[in-house]
Amino acid sequence: MAVDTIFGELRQLWQSLPPPYTYLLAAVVTLSIASLLYQRRNPTPPSPTSSPSQKPPASKSPQDSRTPGQWPPSSFVMPTPPPYPSWSITSTKPLPYRPFRYGPKNHITMGLRSVPHADWIELDSDYPRYHADKARRILERGAKCCKTAPEAYPAAVELLEDLVAYLPARYPSLYKRTAVGVDNLWSGESIDVSTRPLPEDPMQTCARLVQDDLAIMVERPDGQYCLLAGAILLPGFWRLEDKFGMPLGEIHTSGDVPQFKEKLEKGMMNFFRRVKPEEMVARNNYFFQVDDDLAWSWSIGSEDDPEIRGWGTAEKNRAIEHHWFRSERQTLRRLPKSGGVVFTIRTYFHRIVDIADEDYVPGRLASALRSWGDDVSRYKGKERYGEVLLEYLDQKHAEQVARGLDLSREDEVRAYPY
Repeated sequence: MAVDTIFGELRQLWQSLPPPYTYLLAAVVTLSIASLLYQRRNPTPPSPTSSPSQKPPASKSPQDSRTPGQWPPSSFVMPTPPPYPSWSITSTKPLPYRPFRYGPKNHITMGLRSVPHADWIELDSDYPRYHADKARRILERGAKCCKTAPEAYPAAVELLEDLVAYLPARYPSLYKRTAVGVDNLWSGESIDVSTRPLPEDPMQTCARLVQDDLAIMVERPDGQYCLLAGAILLPGFWRLEDKFGMPLGEIHTSGDVPQFKEKLEKGMMNFFRRVKPEEMVARNNYFFQVDDDLAWSWSIGSEDDPEIRGWGTAEKNRAIEHHWFRSERQTLRRLPKSGGVVFTIRTYFHRIVDIADEDYVPGRLASALRSWGDDVSRYKGKERYGEVLLEYLDQKHAEQVARGLDLSREDEVRAYPY
């Protein structure tokens, strides 16, 4: 009904009533108008059932309502992986990770991608070298590189048991499951995981089985994830003894990771609190060295120096033959029983003069280096090698273009991160 019609009828009613009733009608109209105005200014929230399109409030997942430091045990069991296709300790070459992108901008992100559990551990023909380097480092440095806090011991044992189940299924020509553990068919080692107490730190035993370095972050009652178990034998630039026991955030800020606070910390913390055993993610990064030591980059200073001086001590503009490309493939997953979050850190180590012969690599890598901001350049030591490295990469890229390399086909040939 139109507003004018309503007021017209009210006026006629007003004129036909004797005075006592006109006062009553005036009061009723006044109250009605006041009520309408109040409702418009203070609307009553609709009930959950008032609209069929309204979504019910989201329910909290078990991990949102749990007590910090007490992850509820999961029934998830890592699926048995199929054998790695045609794997051989002599002929299976390292995967060609080249995790750098063209400029002009260098975006700093966590760079996580989902991967199947079957691809958890990568072994290849470099295994003998890594195994020998790790065995030597265990003898030389022992607990400086492999350590487990008492509160992380269940997680370290769980990791060891997972590896003993996974490796013989994935790499049956290298590992054989036994009644007490696993045999290394190449080295002749027999690993016993059934005896208690275990013959050595479980993280050290884990380190003997794979080419990766390993770390376990455990949530403490204050909600902080801390590095409480590790086998860091081939780190290149950092020492487990410096970071052991630190919360996740402090590990990164103490290492001056560029833009960690601004762009990485919040997302990383949320990921650690929410990642489930059913999920596994991977990420890649890369660095450069001006020496050829996989275990420790001696060019930045002695590993036993109480205070590592860093890139400032490295010789500047060494010949390109001394430049090495160091790439890490990291996986993260939650252990279902203990709730610890496991890092595997697999390092790939190649001479620059070798990878620069690959199609598209020198041009893309040179563009990536030029996209680094000042903070990333300082963190990765570009000032010590950048001039020589960029000159060489530009030369190799020009040679590839001159021989007819079709730059438009790069995404078909080697899409990121390869």
